[in-house]
Amino acid sequence: MFFIIGISDGRKDLNFNQMVICSSCGQYGRYTVYMTYTALSLFFIPVFKWNRQYFVQTSCCGKIYRLNPETGRRIAWGEQLEIQPGDLEPLSGGWQSGQYYHRVKRCMSCGFSTDEDYEFCPKCGRRLS
Repeated sequence: MFFIIGISDGRKDLNFNQMVICSSCGQYGRYTVYMTYTALSLFFIPVFKWNRQYFVQTSCCGKIYRLNPETGRRIAWGEQLEIQPGDLEPLSGGWQSGQYYHRVKRCMSCGFSTDEDYEFCPKCGRRLS
């Protein structure tokens, strides 16, 4: 007789949506919440889960935040609540359509445009908008 046992990482999308104005890009979007975990599987069925972490991703620019574990557990149990800014810890920059999202800046004087985080135009020296 043999057993098929394994340890794997998993992700579960939680049934939660909250409409917000994104603090990162300023656009209107929504929060989607998911949980990552490590699981011990017996015959490909997860038997025991540990190392649960909760994350929030914005739909507008894809910015990812780590969610307060207590708030994440309450959402996983199906409680309808509102995520507060204090519950979030920023982790990564955003993306849109699978690519990293950058705000394009254009010089009103010479027309130079860039997605770099310049304060002044590298071509003519004027402030970028």
